[in-house]
Amino acid sequence: MNELSKQDRLRLMKFVCSFAWADLRIDDSERTMVRKMVRKLKLDNDEKRQVEEWLELPPSAEELDPAQIPDEHRALFLKTAREVIEVDGDVAPEEIENFELLAQLLA
Repeated sequence: MNELSKQDRLRLMKFVCSFAWADLRIDDSERTMVRKMVRKLKLDNDEKRQVEEWLELPPSAEELDPAQIPDEHRALFLKTAREVIEVDGDVAPEEIENFELLAQLLA
C-alpha cells in the first residue's frame, strides 16, 4: 500500500467504502477496518474527512471507475475489497456480485 500515490490511496478508500456499503449498511467491524486503513495509508485530514463522509453516505456509482485503477494496483484493490466484505463474517449476495463484477472489469 505504501507504493500507492495520494490519488490512488483515496481511490482505494472510495472502493473500500463502496464495498462496505454493498449490503446497504456499515457494520462496526467494517467501520473499524476502514479507519485502520486510513491510519495505515496516512491520509491527511481532508482525506480522512472524505472517508468519514463515505462511511455515512456511500460514493455514487459514477465516482467508481475501475478503469482508473492502475494495472499494477488491481490485485491490491481486489484483495482489499474482499477483506472488507468478509470482515463482518456475513458475506451478502450483493457483496459477492459486486466483487465478481469488479474482478471481471479488472481482468
